[in-house]
Amino acid sequence: MKQYEAVINEAGKRTGRIGRRPFRIAVLGAECSGKTTLVRLLADKLSARCLPETLRQFCQQHQRTPRPDEQQALLEDQILQEQQVLSALIAANGLGHRAAPLIVDSTPLATALYSLDLFGDASLLEAGVAHQRSYDLTLLAGIDLPWQPDGFMRDGPVVRARFDALLRETLESHGLAYVPLQGALSKRLIVAMDAIGKLET
Repeated sequence: MKQYEAVINEAGKRTGRIGRRPFRIAVLGAECSGKTTLVRLLADKLSARCLPETLRQFCQQHQRTPRPDEQQALLEDQILQEQQVLSALIAANGLGHRAAPLIVDSTPLATALYSLDLFGDASLLEAGVAHQRSYDLTLLAGIDLPWQPDGFMRDGPVVRARFDALLRETLESHGLAYVPLQGALSKRLIVAMDAIGKLET
């Protein structure tokens, strides 16, 4: 959390006013688990800023998945983008008022775990876990939704299930709390909104 407190202080120096730190909400899940749809709905309901999935942006830009040697830069870019958006939210917010939440569609931890799952590279895991601890809330989208193809960006139901298991095991073994989301999108949205509402209490 210290890196984000530094962002807050720097934003305050530039603007002469410091608002309350926005809540940062992480939405995690394997491929085709409804993450992006949920993020968009939450952002709309909360008038919140959301960060799109960095991996999807990379794949769309390069028309391929990242190579092993590109994983670290991808993770670092995720963290940098998040810090920049957080700084802008704080700088634009009025004194004493909390800005709307920042909702992150997949986090650096997901990048670290994809690197581990696909390439057997665990070198990014420590950084991914450390960053994950800084979120105020983590929502984990389940895979009880029909799998649908999306070109080269999805690998299939078997890989989806394997990554879901790896993600859950990593969160639990490192003591990273999360709110599980299952069932229809409407149900997931209700559970997510309830969890977000409890952040203020």
